[in-house]
Amino acid sequence: MTQIVVLPHVELCPEGAVIEAQPGTSICDSLLENGIEIEHACDKQCACTTCHVIVREGYDSLPPAEEDEEDLLDKAWGLEPNSRLSCQAIVQNTDLVIEIPKYSINLAKEGKR
Repeated sequence: MTQIVVLPHVELCPEGAVIEAQPGTSICDSLLENGIEIEHACDKQCACTTCHVIVREGYDSLPPAEEDEEDLLDKAWGLEPNSRLSCQAIVQNTDLVIEIPKYSINLAKEGKR
């Protein structure tokens, strides 16, 4: 199992967390399976940016982002060079440290469909 350290997030994980993730699963699924309710408005289909995370450690261990993900990330709030959509970032055998940004752009939730 791979360890994911989740840095504190005021709403989703105020104390931070350390979770175990099965290699081959997405960061998003790993978070959800461990009770961290990260948004995933498009149902993990790489069609929004609500599951955006910043990978503070272990970024290079993840498979590279595909073009669709890169295009969407350009629209994410708080984009950094080590940003990924957690629904597309597949956990490998290297431990990760991630940060869930304070804000998320969720047009459906905000009534702007």
